[in-house]
Amino acid sequence: MKDNIRTATISQVGAIRALALTMLAAALIMAQAIAAHARPESFADLAQKFSPAVVNITTSTTVAQGVGPVPMVPDGSPFQDFFRQFRDQGDGGDRPRRSSALGSGFVISEDGYIVTNNHVIESADEIIIEFYEGGELEAKVIGTDPKTDIALLKVESDKPLPFVSFGDSDNARVGDWVMAMGNPLGQGFSVSAGIVSARNRALSGTYDDYIQTDAAINRGNSGGPLFDMDGSVVGVNTAILSPNGGSIGIGFSMASNVVKRVVDQLQEFGETRRGWLGVRIQDVTDDVAEAMGLDDATGALVTDVPTGPAAEAGMMAGDVIMSFDGVKVPDTRELVRQVGETDVGKSVRVLVFRDGGTQTLKVTLGRREDAENAEGTSLPGGGPGSAPEPETMMGMTLSPLDDELRAQLELADNATGLVVSDIDPMSEAYEKGLRAGDVLTEAGQQTLATVNDLEDRIDDAREAGRKSLLLLVRSAGQPRFVALTLEDD
Repeated sequence: MKDNIRTATISQVGAIRALALTMLAAALIMAQAIAAHARPESFADLAQKFSPAVVNITTSTTVAQGVGPVPMVPDGSPFQDFFRQFRDQGDGGDRPRRSSALGSGFVISEDGYIVTNNHVIESADEIIIEFYEGGELEAKVIGTDPKTDIALLKVESDKPLPFVSFGDSDNARVGDWVMAMGNPLGQGFSVSAGIVSARNRALSGTYDDYIQTDAAINRGNSGGPLFDMDGSVVGVNTAILSPNGGSIGIGFSMASNVVKRVVDQLQEFGETRRGWLGVRIQDVTDDVAEAMGLDDATGALVTDVPTGPAAEAGMMAGDVIMSFDGVKVPDTRELVRQVGETDVGKSVRVLVFRDGGTQTLKVTLGRREDAENAEGTSLPGGGPGSAPEPETMMGMTLSPLDDELRAQLELADNATGLVVSDIDPMSEAYEKGLRAGDVLTEAGQQTLATVNDLEDRIDDAREAGRKSLLLLVRSAGQPRFVALTLEDD
């Protein structure tokens, strides 16, 4: 009996020990996981491993030498020759001079392709690449993309070069650690670290998708890489926000997923090839959504459809693009990015909201670069308006277009609409940007030729229970939609 009790006790102790070991192992695994996500003890290993692929870039440009301000002296004055001689001795007269600039970049292949910012090498006559481990090579420009401020260079080396690879910037989360490398303020190779402060920032470009970081970025860092903790490039350091020109912890790096696509095209074609839909668009605001009968203020409102892929597919001004190639369109910025990242010549399905329902159009995309300088087509129209006297409605004094007004406004001979000849500065129309000289071409997504047409559209909107009326307005030739509140009868 005692032996049985002793055996049971030993078994219990063994079970307790096994449980304790299991709990200890779990605690160690948890501690390692926490440590893996905590601040690294050092960035030294990362810097040592990838710094050989980061380069300094020196550019040289020939610029015309300005004569500068010349003192005003009377002709024939003895001071005239003195000032001319002083100017010529001081700055060499009108002779050209050399100007130098510094920046950063990084090697992306062992055969010498290098990525940097376009503004680093723009207009440069000579580009010299200085490597971290010593040595210099002259680079040639393969291609540039001012829209994303990216440039691709190439050097010829007799041995394979150390290089880095692009990572997936979509995986970068706010709060993740990142490391910037480059040549700040001409001080030579430098490393700084911080976190991802924000994502999807837009500055001024059409295709902007910036990662904001508090890693120190200064002048000269432009074109350098922003690494994640795996050593992958998730951004190209491009700009800073600063009142004094120095780092205040707000820097911007163009997301690698944007850069990689641009670099691939520059490497293959020497230029970018972005998809082109061929529409002018604006965001859908709450009042526009209400006027059109949309449940949510999402999508991209088409304001004009010049000759191009969308027009060939039957898209119309007043359509709201709800999805593009199977992807929902939240706003105009996202649509522009989606279209630009789609291959030229691809046929895509575009879902549009029209006349209270949805339609699917099949559009074969053109190339944006080929259409950059294309002119829009004139508005389709009917005959000129017949009302001789202007009338005031919705705070605007309106007159139908006639030959004289078309000539004054430089419109096509067949253009129709109502010209705003005067506007009440206290009206909602004025508050929303309408001015004298604007032309109302549509109301309720139907063309206007007379003031009676506008009155009919107002009546239709009221009968449909609308609180506002959607107007298509052309200001200086540029179309946009404006929703104006309907006054009670």
